Amino acid sequence: MHEVVVEDRFKGPPQSGNGGYVGGLFSRTIDSSGQGDVEVTLRSPIPLDKPMQVSHLDDGTATISDGDTLIAQVKPVQWEMEIPAPPPWKDIEAAASRSLAFKSNINDLLPGRKGFHPICFCCGVEHATGLQVCVAPVGDQVAAVWETKASWGLSDGLLPVEFLWTAMDCPGQFAYMEQGIRTGMLGRITASVIERPSAGETLLVSAWTIMIEGKKHFAGSAIFDSSGKLYSKAKTVWIGRQEV
Repeated sequence: MHEVVVEDRFKGPPQSGNGGYVGGLFSRTIDSSGQGDVEVTLRSPIPLDKPMQVSHLDDGTATISDGDTLIAQVKPVQWEMEIPAPPPWKDIEAAASRSLAFKSNINDLLPGRKGFHPICFCCGVEHATGLQVCVAPVGDQVAAVWETKASWGLSDGLLPVEFLWTAMDCPGQFAYMEQGIRTGMLGRITASVIERPSAGETLLVSAWTIMIEGKKHFAGSAIFDSSGKLYSKAKTVWIGRQEV
């Protein structure tokens, strides 16, 4: 058994880790490269700056716990998902200012603040060192031109897989919010990293709704380069809803 820690800067909500970042981090517990096909199911809020225990099971899966509290289950999967062509680059740039990440008062618990979680590592515009993936509606998808930074690169000059998982998290929720549905928290993320892009590269992030099944809201997301090359894909499941 070993331990894993989610640093405070990688938060989503104020007191919990960002689900996408956590998914990428936890995926490494069963695939050290982080580029396999992995499903991460979140069972409890993710504590920040606190060691969590990793247990590897005989079937190739893993669990992450905070003492007696189960935080997440991790397993390898085989999965497919139809990925729509991303919107044209110029249309995404034209729509950027309409992102809900820039709108005030969309979270009743944070009056006057911008976005749903202003300090979220993925979409928070108030997070000084965050990724600021701010998707806007473009046709039947949401999308963003994502300016990555060279300083984010690892020793090989490529983006960490955790950042790719992060960038595919919040856009799925925003896809529903643009339809007037505010989902609950991320319950599951399944992702595949086909290739890690270079840090500093300008990328395209898109997301779309898939289906609603009871309290579960399924969304897809993907990351492309400027020519449409696919770098990574994810399916997210959001639990619960309220009308907005």
